[in-house]
Amino acid sequence: MIRRRFPWFSYLVVVVGAVLTVVPFLDMLMTSFKGPGEAGTLPYRFLPKAFDLSNYRAAIDQLDLPMLFRNSVVATAVITGSVLLTSSLAGYALAKLRFPGRNFIFRLVLSTMMFPPFLFFIPHFLILVHWPLAGGNDLLGRGGAGLTVSIAALAMPFLVNGFGIFLMRQFMVSIPDEVLEAARIDGAGEFAVWWRIVVPQTRPVVVTLGLLTFVNAWNEYIWALLISTANPDVMTLPVGIQLLQSYVDPTRTMPIVMAGLVLSILPVLILFLLLQKYYIRGVMLSGLK
Repeated sequence: MIRRRFPWFSYLVVVVGAVLTVVPFLDMLMTSFKGPGEAGTLPYRFLPKAFDLSNYRAAIDQLDLPMLFRNSVVATAVITGSVLLTSSLAGYALAKLRFPGRNFIFRLVLSTMMFPPFLFFIPHFLILVHWPLAGGNDLLGRGGAGLTVSIAALAMPFLVNGFGIFLMRQFMVSIPDEVLEAARIDGAGEFAVWWRIVVPQTRPVVVTLGLLTFVNAWNEYIWALLISTANPDVMTLPVGIQLLQSYVDPTRTMPIVMAGLVLSILPVLILFLLLQKYYIRGVMLSGLK
């Protein structure tokens, strides 16, 4: 009713929401160009007095960017690929296959979404520490550091995602069973049905889930910090940027940290812009289903 009588109100809400979303990003970008002593002063200045690129050079000099980017890219790629594969396969099984205990398993998957991920970090860490025949451990998982000193430790707790399984299952339920039965009659196996028929129809949702997983994995900090304490060589970009706060010049700490943050979000921003069409379509389809 309000939307019909006052159509301008909807546009006003959208504009206000867009401003509240964009302003923090622009403030981060402008702060990354500010000179010594400009950040955090009163009265507050949104624009820098002069656009100074020295903050970016300082961030690059202080960080081992090739190593940080490599670790972040490897961990994020492994997590995203694993989540997409396991979510699609599990979602297909829970949506289209008939087997005893299917509904119970689906409820177990839903229950995993009720717990915060950091609740399991200590158990995950202990499992990796005592991983057999890795990091100096014997067959019983004793004597060494296990997998905590390897880059694999960054990805292992996040290889399967309950939300991803739920999202894929909810979308796949709407795929007509007649199409799948016709493929089975023609001689296609379950893997062929999943790969050739189901996966192409779920592409927008796959892209949406992939983007959400990529962003979460790229920005993961607590687990990466825990693992990097065991081996600094597996440090990721968010952890490295946090260390910029120990920069020797306190008047330049915030601009340099903001410069590091700008560098860290560039891959996410580029990926979103490239896949924006599929992401928006996936969100719309997910809402409709």
